[in-house]
Amino acid sequence: MNTFERIPGRALELASRVGDGLRDAVPDRAVKWVETGAALGAMKTGTRVATKFARRNPTLLVAAAAGAGLLWYAARRRARKQDGTAGDAVEGSSRRIEARRETTSAARRRHARADANQASEATPSS
Repeated sequence: MNTFERIPGRALELASRVGDGLRDAVPDRAVKWVETGAALGAMKTGTRVATKFARRNPTLLVAAAAGAGLLWYAARRRARKQDGTAGDAVEGSSRRIEARRETTSAARRRHARADANQASEATPSS
């Protein structure tokens, strides 16, 4: 093994020692602040990338939103089906009422009464 093959391993070992030393030297509060700052920076960068993408590809954004909506709807239906609340029938009772045909003379009388009522309503009384 020559010297050039040992360099990457040695550099990795040295970097881990320096990182451990810094972690021990810096108080916990500072480490938390650095982690929070890194998370906020990553979130800010991600938001910037997402807005650029949305401006350049609005159609893809709409398609992604529609797909997410369909997935949410399917998951909701599946959850309801597993709970046993999906479209349960309402318990009750019913009875069938058969339709009757009017005889022609009864239909004529009914229509004649309706016409007479309309005529009496249409004439103004003095």
